[in-house]
Amino acid sequence: RQLFHLPSVPGRVSRPAPKRGQPSDRATPVKAKRQRRVAGSPGQEASEEPVAWLDPARCARLEEIENLLASDDQELIGDFSKAYVLPTVEGKDPSLKYISPGTLAAVLTGHFSSCIESSIVVDCRYPYEYEGGHVKGAVNLPLQRDVEQFLLEQPLVPLNADKRVIIIFHCEFSVERGPKMCRFLREKDRACHEYPQLH
Repeated sequence: RQLFHLPSVPGRVSRPAPKRGQPSDRATPVKAKRQRRVAGSPGQEASEEPVAWLDPARCARLEEIENLLASDDQELIGDFSKAYVLPTVEGKDPSLKYISPGTLAAVLTGHFSSCIESSIVVDCRYPYEYEGGHVKGAVNLPLQRDVEQFLLEQPLVPLNADKRVIIIFHCEFSVERGPKMCRFLREKDRACHEYPQLH
């Protein structure tokens, strides 16, 4: 006697007979679901469901998002529309994405120029730390109001829709101030913009 049916082994699935037949009174407000056979699968039944018509552009976007969600090997940005461009590493806060020093060097030397229009390195350290040495091209924004003014008052939008503007928060060990400033910017952005139209 076989206890389990292997899904890879073809076989006919026996379906129990429906418990009730068609309703005798067709004028009732509640109608029973009708079952119909789907072409190509003689043993399976599917219920008829109403078809909702959507805007074709929206359907294409939904289909693209569903395809990205279906692939297990990609992590998606906040609005689920695209995969991350940069390779990420694990960090202290699982709600944030971290990159390695090697990835930062690759960004700064143009290795990702095919998909990144520009990058901004936000150095969250105190001015005396920044002046003591910093990442070439980094902007020193040690206070929350500085980050808000620099990044939210005039949002940075790529000129080429196929490329992205990347913001990298940096502090000496990227354990406290960088992640804190990133979370602050995320919260402010979500307060100003309706999801998924976030910057």
